[in-house]
Amino acid sequence: MQRAALWRWWAAAGVLASAGYYLLPSGSLTASLFYAGVGLTSAAAILLGVRLHRPPHRAMWYWFAAGQAASACGDLVWTYYVFVLDQEPYPSAADGFYLLFYPLLATGLWLLLRSRRTGAPMTDAAMAGISLGLVFWIFVLHPIAAESSASTLERIISTAYPSGDALLLAMLARLLTNRNGSGSTRLLGTATVGLLIGDIGFAVASIYSGSDGDEFSAAFLLSYVLWAAAALHPSMAAEATGGPTRQAAVGMRQLGLLSGCALLSPALLFIPSAGDDTIDRMAIGAGSATLIGLVAVRVASLMRQVRGQSAQLEQIAMHDDLTGLPNRRHFEQALGAGAGTGPLHVAFLGLSGFKNINDELGRPVGDEVLTQVAARIVEAAPPGAVVARIGGDEFALLLPGPDAAALVEALATPVAAGGHQLLVGANIGVAGAPEPVEALRRAEAAMHAAKDAGEPCRHWTVVLDEQAGEHARLGAEIRAALDAGQFTVAYQPIVAVPEGRVVAVEALVRWQHPDRGTVSPAHFVPVAEQNGLIVELGEWVLRTACEQMARWRVQHGANAPDRVSVNVSARQLARPEFPSTVAAALAAAGLPAQCLVVEVTETAVFAGGQAVAALHDLRALGVRIALDDFGTGHSSLGLLHTVPVDILKVDKSFVAGRLVVIARALIQVCEGLGLTAVAEGVETAEQAEALYALGYRLLQGYHYGRPVAEPEFGALRVPAAH
Repeated sequence: MQRAALWRWWAAAGVLASAGYYLLPSGSLTASLFYAGVGLTSAAAILLGVRLHRPPHRAMWYWFAAGQAASACGDLVWTYYVFVLDQEPYPSAADGFYLLFYPLLATGLWLLLRSRRTGAPMTDAAMAGISLGLVFWIFVLHPIAAESSASTLERIISTAYPSGDALLLAMLARLLTNRNGSGSTRLLGTATVGLLIGDIGFAVASIYSGSDGDEFSAAFLLSYVLWAAAALHPSMAAEATGGPTRQAAVGMRQLGLLSGCALLSPALLFIPSAGDDTIDRMAIGAGSATLIGLVAVRVASLMRQVRGQSAQLEQIAMHDDLTGLPNRRHFEQALGAGAGTGPLHVAFLGLSGFKNINDELGRPVGDEVLTQVAARIVEAAPPGAVVARIGGDEFALLLPGPDAAALVEALATPVAAGGHQLLVGANIGVAGAPEPVEALRRAEAAMHAAKDAGEPCRHWTVVLDEQAGEHARLGAEIRAALDAGQFTVAYQPIVAVPEGRVVAVEALVRWQHPDRGTVSPAHFVPVAEQNGLIVELGEWVLRTACEQMARWRVQHGANAPDRVSVNVSARQLARPEFPSTVAAALAAAGLPAQCLVVEVTETAVFAGGQAVAALHDLRALGVRIALDDFGTGHSSLGLLHTVPVDILKVDKSFVAGRLVVIARALIQVCEGLGLTAVAEGVETAEQAEALYALGYRLLQGYHYGRPVAEPEFGALRVPAAH
């Protein structure tokens, strides 16, 4: 039999035994021995439960077992008097065992309540105990004490029984007001209730009807069974684990119990003859006054609890869970409180590269980085500053002045997290304004300007707002231009020397604005990158270039260029569906994949991740990859190990002057790695001659043609390098 189910089997057998007791002849020796046997078996079952479950604090269970054994011994002694000595004395030695049962049981309950440390308020238990005790006094204790025909010893013994019940009643009230009891605790409470029902019923029946009270024997038997079931229940091992005291909340069960206790005392006045006696009336009055006082104490306790919970909720609502710093709501309130006291100085700090830490090392490492960064910001902040985590990887500070140099210095060293040394960059925007919302907005705008420029710190100026307004207007016009078809594509030749044949073209987007005239890509492309329209614009350029290239192959045959190059932005590469977009454009135009070159910049692929994965997918399609403006980044040569590259486009800054030595080194790199080199920005015949001498065979620049809608193919008329 499994231990977890043992208590159920015991409870079921005990219920059947209690019912079977009434099948035995009433008042017979068999019935008396059966009754005592249930008590002794229950005591043994308690000891068995202790052995099976091995609770940390066993003493209380031994007290419970001793109490059950004492009661059963009283039953055996009484059986001896009746069936051996043919006597029914009162009081007798049996009463000694019966009365010993109460302190033994109460000691076990006291140890249970002390070890549990449940945090249930004593006022709740006191209210329940006083109200129930008052009923007990009026209907049991007082009638017994007032019995004039009984001897003094008889009255003492008769009063001792309900007094023991009153003691258990007080402890039962403590159990009932605990809302967090386990299965074992609930069984103990039910067993105590059964005992009280039996004792009170027996006493009331004896006083008011002269009955022998045998009809209440089932309550005593079930009480025996439930004490043992509580010991056999698996949760008894956790009953004495202790733990920190918690403030108990009032649930519906507790609320109903306490309300009933408070109303019970005055309700006794409506019961006939309950208030006829002066002593009873005094008891009811004193009990009612005491209950009113306890209710006031409990209400005050609840009010303190509500205030404490309100403070906790405010703390949670106003602070960041991860760093413990004030959150955006708290920071905005601090800004509002500072309004009118003078100019507000706000620093807005945004981390750079943090997304890569989360993606590559996991969020636990990212959380550790944020926690350490927050600690550094707090340490570097001047006295009186308010530091808050605004959200994600952004922080804000309310400063007494506009100086943020200490913040820049605090974040200049690597952060140790997850076994890594991580350098987390930061861009800081600082602004001052008389209005709280405006100060925060300006500081955030300055931070984004610093991030775009690669600067550690930027102070807000009016120019930033003018640029932001211009970008917003230009962004709206880009949206309208896409819908109205105002963009066109121009193609610049890439020429093979010395023969001068156009072997490829680069597709370049152009915008002829109806009011602004020709808008330079240097103005509208960064805005499109920022607002995300570059994805839609880039897809349109890709489709247009593929369709144009397919037409040229049909129109010009062998004189058509071999490839068309299309520039792709970092935002496009970040889209997982971008390789599918390229494949769909090639299929729609009927253009072979080897006729398309995708040009990317070093900055677009430097962070790795999805961008590099997209290039590998494009290479698998047969599309060639060109690295544009090569040599201007900070890790150009390292990219050649991670990025699938076919073509290097050497930046025009290396074509002339002393930097030509770099152009010489790069052609050697291309020859060593089997890459195709294209020199950009060739504007004069002298530059073409010099590059040809260095080994470059593909040149691009104004010397060979400006971007136009229909370039001349075949041999160009300009003098070719030779």
